Amino acid sequence: MKASVRPFFDPMLFLAKVGQGRSLTDYQKKQRIFSQGDPAEAVFYIQKGRVKLAVVSQEGKEAIVAILGPGDFFGEACLAAQLLRMATATAMSECSIMRLAKAAMVQVLRDEPTFSELFLRHLLSRNIRIEEDFVDQLFNSSEKRLARVLLLMANVGKESTCGLVIPEVSQGTLAEIIGTTRSRVNVFMNKFLKLGFIRYDGGLQVHRSLLNNVLDN
Repeated sequence: MKASVRPFFDPMLFLAKVGQGRSLTDYQKKQRIFSQGDPAEAVFYIQKGRVKLAVVSQEGKEAIVAILGPGDFFGEACLAAQLLRMATATAMSECSIMRLAKAAMVQVLRDEPTFSELFLRHLLSRNIRIEEDFVDQLFNSSEKRLARVLLLMANVGKESTCGLVIPEVSQGTLAEIIGTTRSRVNVFMNKFLKLGFIRYDGGLQVHRSLLNNVLDN
C-alpha cells in the first residue's frame, strides 16, 4: 500500500485567509485591538499597518514596549498560559489583522511543521530584538537610539537603499520609545532631515545613509 501524500501547506496562505478559528479585522488609526487586563484568548498576525504595544503602570504612566509591523505576531503569550493581557495593543495606522484563536493556533503548530518553523523564527527574532533594545538603552545615546528605531520601523537593511515609508508617528511617541523628551527628538529629526538621512514624502522615508551613520559611530 502506498503511503498517503501529505497535502502542501502554505503558512502565508493560511495567515492570509479566514477559516476555522481565524478571523480578519480592519482597524482604524488609534483603534484599540485589546486592552491590558483583557482575557488572553488569541494570537494576532499583522497583514497591514503598524501596532503599538504599551503598558500602563498603577500610577497611570504609559511605557511603549514595542512597535510592530506587517509580518509580526503579537499576543502569543496566551500560548504560555498567560490568562490576562499584560499590555494594550493599539493600531498606529489603518491595519488589517488576522486573529487566531488559541485552540486554532495550537492545532496548526502541532500539525504543520512549516508553520511551526515560521512561528519559531518570529519568537527568536523577537527575543533578539528585546536583547538589542536592552543593550541600546544601556549604552547608546538617545540620538543613536532614535536612529535605530527609525531604521527598524522602516525595515532598512544592508540590501535596501530606502526603507518603507513610515506612517505618521508623533515625536512624542518616538520620545517614549527611546526614553527622552519630545524636544530632543525634534532636534534629532531636524538634524537627520538636514543631513539627508530622512525625508518627508507621503510619510517618513528613511535612507540607508542613516544606517551607515549609525554603524560608523
